[in-house]
Amino acid sequence: MAVLFGFLFLCLFAMLLVVIAFGHGVLESRRKKQVQKILETVSAKPREAPVVLLLNLAEKEHSFQRFIQGLNAAGRLKSMLAQSGLEWTLGKWITATLASLILGLLVGVWIEHRGLTWFVIPIFAAGFSMLPSAYVSIKRKKRMGKFEEQFPEALDFLARAMRAGHAFSVSFELICEEIPNPLGKEFRTFFNEQNLGAPLETAMANLVQRVPLLDVRFFASAVILQRQTGGNLGEILIRLSAVIRERFQLKGKVKAASAHGKMTSIILTLLPVGTMLGLMAAAPAYLQGMADDPDGRKLIVAAISAMFMGFLIMRKITNIEV
Repeated sequence: MAVLFGFLFLCLFAMLLVVIAFGHGVLESRRKKQVQKILETVSAKPREAPVVLLLNLAEKEHSFQRFIQGLNAAGRLKSMLAQSGLEWTLGKWITATLASLILGLLVGVWIEHRGLTWFVIPIFAAGFSMLPSAYVSIKRKKRMGKFEEQFPEALDFLARAMRAGHAFSVSFELICEEIPNPLGKEFRTFFNEQNLGAPLETAMANLVQRVPLLDVRFFASAVILQRQTGGNLGEILIRLSAVIRERFQLKGKVKAASAHGKMTSIILTLLPVGTMLGLMAAAPAYLQGMADDPDGRKLIVAAISAMFMGFLIMRKITNIEV
């Protein structure tokens, strides 16, 4: 068994070296394509995956086609890394995932030698390998929440600047100087794209792709429709800001009401794990009889599966979209 784990460790270490080399090559390729991406933005060439600002109800009939397009895991992962605000490349994420996987294997082997059976090794390996993705998801959620909190204030600032007689582009430049990150960074990118000559529709589509929030879609739709049909954009932005603030308050009330259920789901999920680890530390032979028995192993697998399904069901119940 020790020889097998040693061979597995060497294989994973070799894979890690290959991934690091691949990530270095991807980084060099990305640097070479930066100028090309800027030129493509300026020339307003059609994007590979065009962003739709308004929901098209006819697209609901093509659910299978959207499912196939949604399988582009690499593209979705790159978008998630960019939206999280982390300076991570795809190669760095893969390296972190493999390093976490190796750490999980080592922890699983250590726990297996403490008295449990071998099936804890893949469980710990899978759990540790999810840590980088969980970290990116948490950072992304936190950054999007900060953006959503700053957005109404930015709309009010933009509306006041336009009412004072400034043009839309000049008002955006003032926002970039006054609003802190992350909203200031995204608006600064939008302003720089327009300065490089990109059309308003292209710059707005890029903003919506970088910040996939419903409020940003409303803002982009309002600006584009005003550019095409005319109207008082300042008044539209004031009303949109009021709607976003009311929606943000409602979201806070729903979050407070569902906090008890979320905390309950976390406690009920971690309590069996903590109990198992405590028993392993206090009496390693206590669970060994169930782990050695075939029916006991089936019961352990069934309990872990039921616990995981229960956690997902409770999170689904308490995750209320506003």
